[in-house]
Amino acid sequence: MSALQGPVVPTPDALAALRPLPADAVRLTPDGLLGAWQERNAASTLPHCVTRLSTHGNLDNLRRVTGDCDAAFTGFWFADTDVHKTLEAAFWAGTERAFVEEAAALLEKAQDADGYLDSYYQDPDNRARQWTELHFSHEMYTAGHLIQAAVAAARSAPDDPVAQQVVSVARRFADLLVQRYGQSRETDGHPEIETALAELYRVTGHRPYLDLAARFLDNRGHEVLGPGRFGPAYYQDHQPLRETGEVTGHVVRQLYLLAGAVDVAVETGDRELLAVTERLWDSALDSRTYITGGQGSRHRDEAYGDAYELPPDRAYAETCAAIASFQLGWRLLLATGKVKYADEMERVLYNAIAASTAVDGTAFFYSTPLQRRTGHDGGGENAPGHRLDWYECACCPPNLARLMASLHTYAATGDDNGLQLHLYADGTVAAGGHTVTVQTRYPWDEQITVTVTSPSDQPWTLSLRIPAWCPDARLAVNGTPAPSRDQVKDGYLRLHRIWHPGDRIVLTLSMPVRLVAAHPRVDAVRGAVALTRGPLVHCLEHADLPTSGTLAGALFEDLELDPAAPAAVAYHGSGLAPVTLRVGVRLRPASGGPLYRDLNRTGPPPAATTTVTAIPYFLWANREPGPMRVWIPLAPREE
Repeated sequence: MSALQGPVVPTPDALAALRPLPADAVRLTPDGLLGAWQERNAASTLPHCVTRLSTHGNLDNLRRVTGDCDAAFTGFWFADTDVHKTLEAAFWAGTERAFVEEAAALLEKAQDADGYLDSYYQDPDNRARQWTELHFSHEMYTAGHLIQAAVAAARSAPDDPVAQQVVSVARRFADLLVQRYGQSRETDGHPEIETALAELYRVTGHRPYLDLAARFLDNRGHEVLGPGRFGPAYYQDHQPLRETGEVTGHVVRQLYLLAGAVDVAVETGDRELLAVTERLWDSALDSRTYITGGQGSRHRDEAYGDAYELPPDRAYAETCAAIASFQLGWRLLLATGKVKYADEMERVLYNAIAASTAVDGTAFFYSTPLQRRTGHDGGGENAPGHRLDWYECACCPPNLARLMASLHTYAATGDDNGLQLHLYADGTVAAGGHTVTVQTRYPWDEQITVTVTSPSDQPWTLSLRIPAWCPDARLAVNGTPAPSRDQVKDGYLRLHRIWHPGDRIVLTLSMPVRLVAAHPRVDAVRGAVALTRGPLVHCLEHADLPTSGTLAGALFEDLELDPAAPAAVAYHGSGLAPVTLRVGVRLRPASGGPLYRDLNRTGPPPAATTTVTAIPYFLWANREPGPMRVWIPLAPREE
């Protein structure tokens, strides 16, 4: 087996339904959308992050500790994590060598003799506060991201002395945590250390790391962190994890906690804990997740709201939360093999995660709302009307960089019995002596062509995911139509035979335009619908409204979707998106007058229908700033 591995690698004895492929077993080509995103990340996003670490003072914060800079500390107290995440991304990408060498040397030089490394709390004015304010300090969260950078170093460049330098730095900090907290009842206010320690155990085989991750999980839920500003539920410290029935509190904290719980559960054989993570996943997906896959409806504490509290214009839906959902979904997919986790990974990747990044790869959303109103005050960081190139709290851009740099490792799984394709992308996949090429324009096009390129004298199984949104999947093998429905098992089309080089499988996933309504308890969008095609959610954006005719100068909020007008798919040779939708909208009758008025039961006659363009949601805000909406009010049907 290749020594190069990806971000999540359960040990051979772990509970697992599926096994991740080596990191070099999957190659995405830039001809496909996922490969293009990965190429953009290497060419633009990652270099941008490296530059911003210098211009925004993150590296100087560490130089203050070494005595090589006398500038004031800048940024949030956990600003070191932006360095660690960018370093992780650089290892996965195999680029930015100068930064990697500089950062590794700087981290080693800044580390205390006992292993402690956190530039904010190494400041002479803050040293006395080390480990004294765990509800607030993010010290273990910071250590966790350092450890994950070390995991990337160990798995992507195992023979590189600089990679080993980073691993040594991270292990010294991890050893300090084991020494200090191995018998403690304390835990950190921001989960992340749990999954990092579990992965470090997988890299090193050093059991105390896994044991400490398990201890931190069990320590949470006893109100050891205190009430804080938002109460113990904000930290998921209100109730022991095993007894919790619903997701709650800060979304990123909740999802990182669950990711760590899955890692610990599968490594310790704890099926009860694994079932808890599945139960809480269902809690989030059943009533607290936006149609884009985003999670978090409250800005005040970046938190989940009540069940079905999903206002589109007030969606917080933090980018880091979307990434955490994707990472949690991958762990649950590996542990259980259930297709619903791959389906959700696809949805959140193509919508909430993709929407975070501008087409040039150098500007980002922190939160990803599903509606922007006319006149929205988008000048500040908290709810901008356009993407910004950096943030005071810049957790999202480097988080995106590390995900995109490792994106290929999430596309497929495999073993000696065959290959399982979960995320369709143009490229090659190999495992267990089986190699295939994938050619597709997915998600723009319905067709995925898989060609076998390796010989075999034994039968093996090629498993192709059939998404839940797909009403009809058609199959042809070597040009001959083949029945597909009876070969679908648990959401995967499973083709078992002796495959030969040149065998060609064509899977066509029907992608009709769908008008989707929310559960009636989602009060905020009752009477409205969203437009989807395949995995992509679409939206109306002001830039696509006609400048003449009945809609010229219309207030964006006065548009209604004509349910009787058929939606069409439009293909483009150039422009923002190669595929868009064409839908009929009407202008709601003049809506001046008082804010509240008597109900008019008859109403004026309907306005004429005009056809407009709906673009993929992830591409909004790449033109001039202005209003947008995913959920479109339905016009009354004519009798």
